[in-house]
Parts: sequence; C-alpha cells; structure tokens
Amino acid sequence: MALLKPFTDSKGRIPFELVRKEIKQVEKQISEQVQAFDAEIEPYIDYICNTSGKRIRPALAILAGGALGKITNDNLKIGVIFELIHMATLVHDDIIDEADTRRKTPTPNAKWGNGMAVLLGDALFSHSLLLATEFGNIDICRKVGTASREVCQGEVIQTQRRFDLQLTKEEYFRIIAMKTGALFAASAGISASLSGADAETEQKVYDYGLKLGTAFQIYDDCLDLVGTEATVGKTLRTDLEKGKLTLPLLLLLETAPADARKQLQQDIKANKPLDFEALVGKDAYQQAVDSSLDTAVLMLKEARENLTCLNDNEYTTGLLEITRYLEGLINKCRS
Repeated sequence: MALLKPFTDSKGRIPFELVRKEIKQVEKQISEQVQAFDAEIEPYIDYICNTSGKRIRPALAILAGGALGKITNDNLKIGVIFELIHMATLVHDDIIDEADTRRKTPTPNAKWGNGMAVLLGDALFSHSLLLATEFGNIDICRKVGTASREVCQGEVIQTQRRFDLQLTKEEYFRIIAMKTGALFAASAGISASLSGADAETEQKVYDYGLKLGTAFQIYDDCLDLVGTEATVGKTLRTDLEKGKLTLPLLLLLETAPADARKQLQQDIKANKPLDFEALVGKDAYQQAVDSSLDTAVLMLKEARENLTCLNDNEYTTGLLEITRYLEGLINKCRS
C-alpha cells in the first residue's frame, strides 16, 4: 500500500494519505492560531495561511512521532510552529524576489505592497516563537529559535552573495542547508525527541530532515530553470534575475569552455538574460541540470540511511516514502 499516496484537497494542497487525519488537525490548529491575531490583522494572516504549501514540515513531525511509537498533540504543535515559520519565510522571500504569484495565487507583496508584507512575515515569525513557549521547555524553545535563526541567516548570506562569482559549491550547500534544510531537520528531530527519542536517534532523524530539505531545495532550484509557471504555480526565473547562483549555474561555470565561461560571467555581472543554449550549448546546459538532480538523489539516499535506527513500522516507511516521492518529482525534471 502506498502510505504516502498523494491526494489533492479542496485548497490544492497535497498532503499524504497515512497522516491525512493528523494533517487535518494541523490545519485546524493553524486556523486557531490565525484567530489569535488582532481582528484587523486576522484576514491578512488567514490569506497567507490558506495559500501556503503542502504541509511537508508538519507531515515530517507527525511521521517522526509515529516512527518512535507515539503521536501526541506535541508532535502536531511542533509541526504547526514550523509551518508558521515557513510561511513567514515565504512572505519575505517573495518580497526579495519581487514574485507576483505563488501556487497560482497573488503573493502578499503583490496584493498589499512590500511594507505590509514585511510586517505580516514578522508577525508570523514572532507568533511562532511565542507558541513554542507553550511547551514550557527551554530546550524546545532554544531548538525552535536556533532553527529560525538558521533559516534567516541562510537568507541573509544568500542575499549577500548574489552575483558573487566566487561562490563555491560548498558555500551553496551551506546556504541551502540553512535556508531550507534547517526547518525540515528541526521539524523531524524535535518531534522525535518529543516522542521519546534518545539524543543519538534524535540526531539521526534531524540529519534525515537536513538531507531531505537540502535535496528539496536543489530540486526547487532546478525547477526554477526548467519548470513552467503553468505547472509549478509560482513566478519562475527569479533566481537568475536576482543573481542567485544555484547549483546548475555553478556547475556550468565550472565546466564551460573558457570563452563561454567568460561570457557567462560577464552576462551574470551585467544582470543580462542568460541564453544557456547559445552560451554553452543545449547538451552542456542539460548536463548541468541533470548533474544537480543527481546530487539531490544522492542526498535522498543518505537521508534514508539515517532512518535505520528507527523501528520498522508504517510511519518509518512513510519517512522513507517521502524521499521516494521527491525522487519521482526530481526525475520528472530530467530531459
């Protein structure tokens, strides 16, 4: 049986079959958190919460709890917290990238302007940290705060290094591990701890989430190049326009002939539209994308290896199937 057989709900999200009931509870708790805001702010927050995501982070928290043998409201709550943080980062990302749509819906900055969107993102960040205090556990608060800081630092460093042709692949991996991997990792790791995992097991589950999130970001970076807005549902090509040097571009800079590399560097510095096929040829361009996707697949393999410490049950299988599901999406990106 496909434990994570996707289904699309009335809002276009794709939760997973095994945790359908718990995801619905997460949705209910998110709605309750929306109502915790001032009545004048509530409609804005509600809009953001109803146009954001597949709830992957809550799904990871629920599955990690189940893999350890017990799913409680604490597992749901940590999923809610990291989903709110994730929403806040998306609001800020769309401002920085000047994106008009996300999941075929106008972004908050497109609807209400950058100033309002910044404040709404800040409101979500601060509320998620406040919600973490309800655990009454300083260690949980510290871990939530650390993950929040990591994702913010990753975004800051990425912004600092835009159009920076000295950026290395190692630095790229560090940035995406911070900006995306950290929330995947913390969702899974903290939830495992809440369900009784010892420190070693918590670290393994955390590392699983980190690899999964990093692979997901590589996939998303490739999708920005080869996807279509009609199928992806958000503004694409923003990475190139904003000077984000993602893995496919770094590989092209590394492997292109000298003349093509020089022209590529000049066009990046001048913020010109990049015609990859004209500069390096269709085969070299596709090879860079495929090599990037291969790296993501390898990370998914490493993520699965971290789960050998868990009990053999349907939730552990669910964690494994998330990697298989993403691997299937990755293969659809190939030529």
